[in-house]
Amino acid sequence: MSSTSRTTHAPKSVSLLEAFGFWLKLGLISFGGPAGQISIMHEELVVRRRWLSERRFLHALNYCMMLPGPEAQQLATYIGWLMHRTWGGVIAGALFLLPSLVVLILLSWLYIAFGDLPLIAGLFYGIKPAVTAIVIQATYRIGSRTLTNPALWLIAVAAFVAIFALNVAFPVIILGAAIVGYFAGRNWPHWFSGKRSDNKTQPEGLSALIDDHTPTPLHARFRLAGLIKLAVIGALLWLLPITLLTTLYGWDGTLTQMAWFFTKAALLTFGGAYAVLPYVYQGAIAQYGWLTPAQMIDGLALGETTPGPLIMVVAFVGFVGAYVQQVFGAQQLFLGGAVAAILVSWFTFLPSFIFILAGGPLVESTHNQLGFTAPLTAITAAVVGVILNLALFFAYHVLWPQGLNAAFDWPSALIAFAASVALLRYKRGVIQVIALSACCGLLIYLLRLSNL
Repeated sequence: MSSTSRTTHAPKSVSLLEAFGFWLKLGLISFGGPAGQISIMHEELVVRRRWLSERRFLHALNYCMMLPGPEAQQLATYIGWLMHRTWGGVIAGALFLLPSLVVLILLSWLYIAFGDLPLIAGLFYGIKPAVTAIVIQATYRIGSRTLTNPALWLIAVAAFVAIFALNVAFPVIILGAAIVGYFAGRNWPHWFSGKRSDNKTQPEGLSALIDDHTPTPLHARFRLAGLIKLAVIGALLWLLPITLLTTLYGWDGTLTQMAWFFTKAALLTFGGAYAVLPYVYQGAIAQYGWLTPAQMIDGLALGETTPGPLIMVVAFVGFVGAYVQQVFGAQQLFLGGAVAAILVSWFTFLPSFIFILAGGPLVESTHNQLGFTAPLTAITAAVVGVILNLALFFAYHVLWPQGLNAAFDWPSALIAFAASVALLRYKRGVIQVIALSACCGLLIYLLRLSNL
């Protein structure tokens, strides 16, 4: 997907088949974590294809930032639902996840069945600094379109200081930003009006298929009956499989406990994967013993370097846990791992679909109401500061992999610098940067092995 080819007019319509093709392509190239994924969606949907306007995109993003779960996948689900009803949302959200799930199942099998793979380790060595550069680039892009006045800058800086220096929990930061936005929006509404003096991403006079003042589609209007219907369907989609698992394996069975554990994890993922990873780490290792600390770290590396949301690392946890525990017997190790990976993904992401499909109509009814949008705008500003903290977190672990007392990793620094120049200066695509960085990393890694 190149940002150099852009439409000059909004399309008259977008078919479900055309949208299917885009969401599948997005699922295959959605590297870089939520910041990079949201950046890709903004470039493609707002700037290049003009499927929806800047303000409608940010309004949807603001809502997704409030929810537990992977915000990029939820944003894809929301836009798909807004354009093509319930099935559009299901298709968009599912295609965002499926490529990552398939890749992680295969990589998890290679990892646990065949041990250390120099090829994979070398590729990871190059991809990690590239991912750092992608997150830095996305921080800049999201911040440049969100932090449009000193008040929003102040919120972003305060959020960064809170999480970086004071170790304040992410939900507390979100709540604080929402409260500040609510009261500030009532007293200084011009700070949160959504008007931008430097809207470079969507030049004035260029419309979108779903524009700022496009009437809300009939299916996106709030109806209490529709909300109740979706809540009942969501409850059944959770209750039926967990009842079946309990019947077949008992409440203490490995697969049943995985379903229950990742249901709880799904409701704690405010702020993305890094907010919930400590919970998964403690539960999967200390409480259940599904995998070792070293395996968890390797799984995180796999999650960082495959497309899709980083929280998809739960598929690795499920696969390794079921494989080691031999849930289907010693002769069906791969089948047991694959079923567990699919199962934990179902219970992890089901709440995200319900939140979007049930809450979307309420959000659409508020996209021009400042009382609702001011807190969400403040939340988005705070998230910019949190993403900056994530970029520094990546940089630290990539450039000083053994800690500050150990040697500085110059090859990783050079790859990160080159990737940053390619992204920010030459506007190269994410997939190109990932591929070239991986090749460089593999070459360096193999050279190091040959010198041992």
